Amino acid sequence: MSPRGHVSKLLILCAIGGIAAFGQAPWGLWPLTLIALAVGMIVIQGPMSKRRAMLLGWALGLGYFAVSLHWIVEPFLVDVPRHGWMAPFALIFMALGGGFFWALGAVAGQMIGRGVVSYAGLGIGILAAEIARSLVLTGFPWALLGHVWIETPIAGLAAIFGPHGLTLFTVLVAVWMTRGWIWTVSIPVVLMALSLWPNPPIAPLDDAPLVRIVQPNAPQHLKWAPGHAEMFFERQVTMTGAAGAPDLVVWPETSVPYSLDVAEGAMAYVAEQAAGAPVILGGLRREGAAFFNTLAVVDAQGAIADSYDKSHLVPFGEYIPMLDFFARLGLTFGLIEPGTGYSSGDALHVVDVPGIGEILPLICYEGIFAEEVNAAQGRARAIVLITNDAWFGNWAGPEQHFAQARLRAIEQGLPVIRAANTGISGMIDGKGRVVHSIALNTQGFIDVPLPRALDAPAYTRWGDLPVIGLVIALALGHVLVARRKEIDPAVAPS
Repeated sequence: MSPRGHVSKLLILCAIGGIAAFGQAPWGLWPLTLIALAVGMIVIQGPMSKRRAMLLGWALGLGYFAVSLHWIVEPFLVDVPRHGWMAPFALIFMALGGGFFWALGAVAGQMIGRGVVSYAGLGIGILAAEIARSLVLTGFPWALLGHVWIETPIAGLAAIFGPHGLTLFTVLVAVWMTRGWIWTVSIPVVLMALSLWPNPPIAPLDDAPLVRIVQPNAPQHLKWAPGHAEMFFERQVTMTGAAGAPDLVVWPETSVPYSLDVAEGAMAYVAEQAAGAPVILGGLRREGAAFFNTLAVVDAQGAIADSYDKSHLVPFGEYIPMLDFFARLGLTFGLIEPGTGYSSGDALHVVDVPGIGEILPLICYEGIFAEEVNAAQGRARAIVLITNDAWFGNWAGPEQHFAQARLRAIEQGLPVIRAANTGISGMIDGKGRVVHSIALNTQGFIDVPLPRALDAPAYTRWGDLPVIGLVIALALGHVLVARRKEIDPAVAPS
């Protein structure tokens, strides 16, 4: 192939990858993901070198991540004079990084195919790459291929196989669709029918606790501004004390503008307005020279009855990896200066809420890590996820983050109480269905009965091991098939 033809093929694959991203929230066009992934496999398949396989896989992934993660520029636009220049680089590096995992997946497909990238080999490689992307360098399992099913009943498979089981399903369907027109037509039709199957929320128990979820709608550029911070705090206090008799009140992440270690007066004020109901809220806490992003449970007396410090911090957002090393080079990225940033708390663990029982606390970014949620000790009554999605813009970022909260509910069989600063806040039942929610960029609160917890699903017992084991088995099987084709020319190529 000529250099011009090679470049054209790379650009075509970038476009195909971009189309595949439209299965993610907020679009939810999962048929496009299946079709684009199948077409990408057809374009890439064939005998080739490792270098060529890497370039083709990278191009497909580059398009996919550039579109699905386009919201990543939003945090840098909150303070444009200081951080705006980094916005395009953030998207470029995230797309290149995600694409690199798919490039390695294509190379893996070439290797297990003994020099030939087949549909199945590429599918196995991409699946392995998506698992690796969830774990390597603290992981970033955002916009996994399997996430395209969250809005459909097919997401229920996550209760058994987790998020990577959904990715496995996606890849298998795409491989089947490469086999001929009948698969290409029939599979999306069947899946469309399943996606329209009625799936009502779980009815709450008669004595279910009533949960008030508060959404103050504080834009990020004003959230900490003098005068505004106190106004947003007062807004939440007012909603907490509004008419009704909730058994639990939940505020978003960093919803208290005072350090929790010196906020006794503010906590007493909150407790007074809550009229005996415990309040879960987010704030900053100082301990010596260390700062923590904390979820606190405030009891009826205004004391902090239990708390949890965020343990999985956002790289380059809440801390800079190897910050001292970069500082010596004069590089601090303009985000976090030496001596600042957050410290990591202990691993995920349940906290006790008076009158409710044990809940599993998650703070913002932690809600995307299925394996860490699954590793938490003890069986909670519910998951409480507090977050500040004002950083993520007004569209795709918050929608994708909310969708992942639904997946955690399915995997754990637990209701998720989600309080977000600017939205989307809501109650999600143990099947991943939204019981009630507050729209983006809306001030308000909802009172919702807490859905019952379901029996622990299979995923809570086995985690990702079955899918990882299946990936290994499929790779070994593909190696044996490829070897047999080398020995027996009569065996048709896949």
